[in-house]
Amino acid sequence: MSEGKDNNLPEKEPQTRTIAIGTIARVEGEGALRITVKDGEVRDVELRIFEPPRYFEAFLVGRHYAEVPDIVARICGICPVAYQMSAVHALEQAFGVQVSGPLRELRRLLYCAEWIESHALHVYMLHAPDFLGYPSGIEMAKDHRDAVTRGLKLKKAGNRLLTLLGGRSVHPVSVKVGGFSRVPTRHELQGLTDELLWARDAAVETVRWVAGFEKPAFRQDYTVAALAPEGEYPFNEGPIKSNHGLHIDAPHFEKHFVERQVAYSTALQSTLEGESYLAGPMARLQLNAARLSPLAKLAWEETGVGLPILNPFNAIVARSVEILFAFEEALRVIREYEPPREASVPVVPRAGVGMACTEAPRGLLYHRYAVDKDGIIQEAKIVPPTSQNQRRIENDLRAFVPQVLNLSTKEAALACERIIRCYDPCISCATHFLRLDISEASE
Repeated sequence: MSEGKDNNLPEKEPQTRTIAIGTIARVEGEGALRITVKDGEVRDVELRIFEPPRYFEAFLVGRHYAEVPDIVARICGICPVAYQMSAVHALEQAFGVQVSGPLRELRRLLYCAEWIESHALHVYMLHAPDFLGYPSGIEMAKDHRDAVTRGLKLKKAGNRLLTLLGGRSVHPVSVKVGGFSRVPTRHELQGLTDELLWARDAAVETVRWVAGFEKPAFRQDYTVAALAPEGEYPFNEGPIKSNHGLHIDAPHFEKHFVERQVAYSTALQSTLEGESYLAGPMARLQLNAARLSPLAKLAWEETGVGLPILNPFNAIVARSVEILFAFEEALRVIREYEPPREASVPVVPRAGVGMACTEAPRGLLYHRYAVDKDGIIQEAKIVPPTSQNQRRIENDLRAFVPQVLNLSTKEAALACERIIRCYDPCISCATHFLRLDISEASE
């Protein structure tokens, strides 16, 4: 009897592979990821942000402009300064107010403090464990105690600077439209110099440390967008540029950057001319490397990473270079500081609309406010950096997943998480968990 196909056998059921992880730490906020693969092809990637809407834009309406800096600081416990700075710059534009001299320098110094504490937290506690093979910074500390101690001391230096300038290290209270409610004395700032000098040297070691990490072979051709002012590395001001010819001021932001709602996320996704783009340290460095401080520029060149940065896993290197820059810039501001005669400039409200972008640790942060003649907010719009990076993260995953489909379910999931952590997403104002769900099925 010859062998042949048994037509009576039941048809093979489509195989479905699901990867679900409910308690993945080391991202800030609550979200989920679902990737669908059919016949070995990635068909769908959804970075799901499912936290309830927080309505900050809505409940700013009807508030006096002087309340805005304190309210928006509550949006994020990691980067409150960014929200305050974008807000005050937008309102000052609406009122025709210009802040310059020592007050402008103090704002740069305040931003240095935030970049330091935010970047150091991410580099050492959230991201480095991915490269060194640990599930958390706590586990990593058992074998890399000196490195983790260095990271915590760097963050502490940023917190101390933020406390001195802002009144406290979380949700600072000294920022106001027109300047500050209080400015430090020279003696107070100079009292931080020794700690900042140590931290500057520790930041050099940080760049060398992360540059030596083994990184997956993965490259993407990014559209990047960031502030790119003449003569200084960006914090608060400057035109918005891209590597594909965009050159606009903040009032034109919404003509080029458009938010859209997706059914699976409570966060809007932003696109540039209809396409995904990258914001944050990699984008800033690509557009502003020539404006780095001397030691930061040297440290960056020694890494050998080069420009453009095409591997998202090198974001940890770019972020570490920005830590070093922030310490150098902080020391420069303190060295040159002459206290202003007044802590703020006069502000007279008037009806109008003001727009501003500043550089949060994670990238561009856009604010727009419409105010009436009494300075009461009539409309508010805020575009945070994570919503701008959200579609870019999905595109990275779409390209990356084929490389890990041969891995076990657990290993593939961990690899996808590492892509997401390259962006240091700040999904909300606290660190919670990312739930990952990957399904694989044949047609």
